[in-house]
Amino acid sequence: MTELKIQHLLTLSYLLSKGAKYNYLTITTSSLGKNIHKSQQAASKHLLELEQNKFITRIINGRNFSVKITSKGFSEMVKLSSILQKSLDSSPSHVYLKGTLVSGMGEGAYYMGLKGYTKQFKSKIGYVPFPGTFNVRLDKKIHQEAIKQLETLDGIKLNSFSDGKRTYGWVKCFSAKLNNSMNCELIILERTHHDDSVIELISKTCLRKNTKLKDGSKVSIKIEIDS
Repeated sequence: MTELKIQHLLTLSYLLSKGAKYNYLTITTSSLGKNIHKSQQAASKHLLELEQNKFITRIINGRNFSVKITSKGFSEMVKLSSILQKSLDSSPSHVYLKGTLVSGMGEGAYYMGLKGYTKQFKSKIGYVPFPGTFNVRLDKKIHQEAIKQLETLDGIKLNSFSDGKRTYGWVKCFSAKLNNSMNCELIILERTHHDDSVIELISKTCLRKNTKLKDGSKVSIKIEIDS
């Protein structure tokens, strides 16, 4: 097990960024502390512990000193980098949600049928959705919070448009699967009457009819996230 402690990573990372893999870097504990957002005392302690564990070497000349990362220190950083990269690469690119089927406000059919949207649906997701949306209430806070991250992701975006009388907001679509069987899209709307606990799904066909689900049915949704 590596001797390298978490609190030392910032110090070694900073030293690496300044060229201390091959060169001795002249620094002060106050400047180091400032750059790693720690106190001068903490920076001094980091350097002492790193030196004691042979992750760095120091040359002291009076009040000044220079630091260089040892081959052992660099090797440990490479190992940690490899572990982190594997974790990032293997992280599932899905969002899993669970909730309860509820009735909507009856507006989904109208909006899904607007020409400004249907043309974009056809060109961007490959089909014109069945009129209406499949509404799911996310009963647990963990799922309500999980869905918020989609607001910051691109998805497949339908642009806003105007019919001369009013402007209709953008729509973002994310490929999804309902109950591990039905392909659909989860949509995020720029403007919606629903609160954060209700999400909307669309599909080529009527999801209620095909799944034979009714209000109150428990459902699961798996959303694909492009990495």
